[in-house]
Amino acid sequence: MQEEQPFSIRTIIAPLLAVVVGMIMVILDSTIVNVAFPKFQQEFDSPLSVVQWTFTAYTLALSAVIPLAGWMMDKFGAKRIFLATIVFFTLGSILCAMAQTIEQLIVFRILQGLGGGMVTPIGMAIIYRLAPPHKIGAVMGVLGIPILIAPAFGPVLSGWLIDHVSWQWIFLINLPIGLIAIAIGWKHLPDLSRNHVSKLDILGVILAPIAFSMLAFGVGEGASDLKSPLTVIALFLGVIALFGLIVTELRQEQPLLELRVFKSPDFTKGILLLWLVQIALFGVMILFPVYLQVVRGYSPLDTGLIMLAQAVGSMLFTPIGGRLFDKVGARPLALIGLTAVSVALFWLSRISPYSELIMLLLPLFVIGSGMGLIMMSLNTHVLNSAPRDLVGRVTSLTAAAQHIVTSLAVAGLTGFLAFRTNELNMSVEWEGMAAAYSDAFLLTSILTAAGIALSLTLRKPRLVLDPPEASIESKIN
Repeated sequence: MQEEQPFSIRTIIAPLLAVVVGMIMVILDSTIVNVAFPKFQQEFDSPLSVVQWTFTAYTLALSAVIPLAGWMMDKFGAKRIFLATIVFFTLGSILCAMAQTIEQLIVFRILQGLGGGMVTPIGMAIIYRLAPPHKIGAVMGVLGIPILIAPAFGPVLSGWLIDHVSWQWIFLINLPIGLIAIAIGWKHLPDLSRNHVSKLDILGVILAPIAFSMLAFGVGEGASDLKSPLTVIALFLGVIALFGLIVTELRQEQPLLELRVFKSPDFTKGILLLWLVQIALFGVMILFPVYLQVVRGYSPLDTGLIMLAQAVGSMLFTPIGGRLFDKVGARPLALIGLTAVSVALFWLSRISPYSELIMLLLPLFVIGSGMGLIMMSLNTHVLNSAPRDLVGRVTSLTAAAQHIVTSLAVAGLTGFLAFRTNELNMSVEWEGMAAAYSDAFLLTSILTAAGIALSLTLRKPRLVLDPPEASIESKIN
């Protein structure tokens, strides 16, 4: 018998690089527009409540197509769909650069999101299937670097382009990145074996976008005006569509979203913690750049450089978190990381408009470090909690859920910010805005702290190689 060779990251470095480049491009656009919000307000003469939909509409579009990722992988193959979505995303980016009104930009961001929605779940599924079970944490730790670094580098790149070139280039920059991702992926991505292709769940495809978009819109509007007829209608439609989606998916033999995986306590606890982490992460990534420019008066480039402190923390601790996961599991990492993030967010809530720069950089670094320990550890924990042959469907479910929660978080936090700004009648307008931002950071700190207790209940999932003919219930139970 031939002796088994020890695993090395080098054995999958080429496909890993293809996935990382593609994910960097898509994830970068989740935050690259944040620094541009004030520029969009000025350029298109629009309020922040409208401009923030350039982010929310993008994430909702991502959520609308993510559920299709698992089915599309089984139907057409992971490599083919991964490359096709990158092409579509790149074309959408070019259209965004050509927008003449804020309404056009929002529409083109939707097209961009529809193109990039499947990149992350398919990329994660490819790498998860290539990695051996005993090294999944280390491999996913490497993959987690762009997931955390790209959003933090987005403000730097965006700030430099806005200050020295033009806002259009925050979208045109995707053209060379997209071409590189396509070239590497075409040559190095493997053609993975496909699972049995089920009939497309049409009702699920219809109900999911309605439920997710209406809930996000309703939460955003309700934070500032809960009694608005538009808010009530949106929330009503969202709840009805969500209930219909859950009933439909649970009755399907092979649903678009495999909701029955929530029967696993390990999966459910992990996904709940991921949602709390998403709220904290994007609460900082969306609100803090605007705070730095509007309240502190920093330029877009300076804002991006300040946000780089978070990227440094993530870059240092994400690989460490991946390696430690293989040894100790997710619980200690989640406990330490969530505590660090919650404390740092509380720190941000106590800063004043006169605080020194170091008092901004330190909590950002701590947040990035905590996220580095948490993010991919929890993602890997969730994937390990599900049957291995259903990873393609589960990555679609987890990615869709995270984008939905992100959309709700952004809509809710910006609505809360507007509500607090209007409520705080101070003699100086920017002092009222500073106090409103402090309240928003305090809220995210409390939500993150709630996850600390939940992290104590996590356990290390058992890795079981299930026979492909076993039912989903037997695999989960």
